[in-house]
Amino acid sequence: MNIEIEKTQNGWQHYQLTNGNGMRVSLLDYGGIITEILVPDRNGVLENVVLGYKNISDYEQNPNYFGAITGRVAGRIQDATFSLNGGIYSLDSNEGNHHLHGGPSGFHQVVWETAPFQTDDTVGVKLTHASEDGEGGYPGNVNTTVTYTLTNQNELILDYSATTDKTTALTITNHSYFNLSGNLAETVQNHFVTMASDEFVELDEELIPTGKKIDVTDTPFDFRQGRKIADGIQSTHEQNRIADNGYDHYFLFNQTNDEKINVREETSGRMMTVKTNQPGVFMYTSTNLEEGFELVERDSEKYLGVCFETQASPASLHHKDFPSVILQADETYEKQTVFTFKIE
Repeated sequence: MNIEIEKTQNGWQHYQLTNGNGMRVSLLDYGGIITEILVPDRNGVLENVVLGYKNISDYEQNPNYFGAITGRVAGRIQDATFSLNGGIYSLDSNEGNHHLHGGPSGFHQVVWETAPFQTDDTVGVKLTHASEDGEGGYPGNVNTTVTYTLTNQNELILDYSATTDKTTALTITNHSYFNLSGNLAETVQNHFVTMASDEFVELDEELIPTGKKIDVTDTPFDFRQGRKIADGIQSTHEQNRIADNGYDHYFLFNQTNDEKINVREETSGRMMTVKTNQPGVFMYTSTNLEEGFELVERDSEKYLGVCFETQASPASLHHKDFPSVILQADETYEKQTVFTFKIE
C-alpha cells in the first residue's frame, strides 16, 4: 500500500493511492475529483478506466463533472425550487430553468479539507467540507465527509456522511465516467450491464421526471438479465430518444440483491461490480459529452463513458413515492458505494 501527494500548478493537492496489486486511484482535493483509476486487464496490463482531462487545470470548470463529488443534491431539481416545512427554497439555476448537481457553487467546485490515511491493507483520503446555511439556496449548515478507501481486494469504497442543523435536501454521489476497455480504447457501447432494477423514472423532454415510474419489462431499460448499452443507443423507445439516444435515467433498485450492478467488457476481460445502500442509480451514457475535450488518452466523444451515480431521487421533492432526499436536523446521512474491479 502506498500514497503519494503532489501539489498541482493550481495549488490543489493530488493524491495517488496504490494497493498491493498495483491498482492505482488518483484524486484531487478540488471537487474530490477522481482523475484516474488504473486496473489490470486479463493479461495483467494496467490501464486507466475513467475519463479525465489531460490538463489538470481543465477541472476548474469541468462542465461534464468528470470524477467529481456532486451535491448538495446530485441530479436535476425541477424549476430550481422545492418546498420544505412550509417554506419555498429557490436554488441557483444552471441548466435552463433547472438546478443540476448542486448548482454552480456545488460540491464539485470547492476545495475539500483532506486527511490521507494508511493501514496494513487499505489506503485512502478523508475529505471534509462545511457548506453554510443558504449556500446555493439550500437551508442549513451542512458538514459533509466523503472517504475514499482503496483495498487489496481492488475495491474502491466511497463512504458519505453528513449532518445538518436545519432540515434540508441532500443526496451526494460521485460522477466518474467508467470505460473498462482501458485507456479509452473503445466507446462503452459494447459494455454489458446487469442491474437489479424493476423500474425506472420517466423523463420529459427537458430530462425532468414526470412523476411516473415505468416497469422495465420488455423495454431496453430491462438490465435484470444483462444487456449491452448499445441496445438503448440503437433503440426507438421514446425514453431513449429523449435522452439523446442513450440513457440518462434513474433506476430504482430492487432490494433482493446486495450487488446492484455488474459491468463487463469482453475484449479486456475487465469486470466492475457496484454494491451500495443507496435506493437507486442514475445511469448516464455520456450522451451529452461533446467532442473536443482533451482527455488523457484521446479527445472526447459521445458514449465514451458510463456513469453510475448511486443516490436518492431529486424527483421526491416534487412527486410522492420516490426515494427521499430530505435530511432531518437530528439525523446523520450515512451512505456507501463500493466499486470492485475483477477479471473474467
